[in-house]
Amino acid sequence: QVQLVESGGGLVQPGGSLRLSCAAPGIPFSNYAMSWFRQAPGNQRDQRELVATLYSGGFTYYGDSVKGRFTISRDNAKNTVDLQMNSLKVEDTTVYYCNAAATVSYWGQGTQVIVSS
Repeated sequence: QVQLVESGGGLVQPGGSLRLSCAAPGIPFSNYAMSWFRQAPGNQRDQRELVATLYSGGFTYYGDSVKGRFTISRDNAKNTVDLQMNSLKVEDTTVYYCNAAATVSYWGQGTQVIVSS
């Protein structure tokens, strides 16, 4: 079974930066749309918020709450997708999940981001 692996979460002060990374071994990575979602405490999995998507053709999508602050990038040679998060706000605090989607969808276990002074 395919398992995506996220890393890079942690504690950062407001205004700071973090870089999340997701490894996706064992899939034809270049064929997949890669996304980052986040899930607020108490919300169900189907209520996850789409943060950013990078399609295999290069088109990108960002949620309104992160536009101008977050940047998604991918390395098809390494099967990885990153999320550079700048100007972090307290409200960005939550668990972030990596997703790979094509005809099937795969998820990671999540990585916690805490923005606090």
